[in-house]
Amino acid sequence: MIMFCIGDTVTTRKKHACGCDKWVITRVGADYKIKCNKCGRTVMLASDKFHKAVKNVDVK
Repeated sequence: MIMFCIGDTVTTRKKHACGCDKWVITRVGADYKIKCNKCGRTVMLASDKFHKAVKNVDVK
């Protein structure tokens, strides 16, 4: 399993409503908090849903 760190940029399988698919991880643990690079919206996801949603990781 891939280890995620705060500050990593991830690409999701689906695009956000604003059209961007790049997110920055701001919280790691049982839940993941990610922030959209384009509009700044933050979303909290359970770890299992987060791992399914991520397509690619760009480590800082």
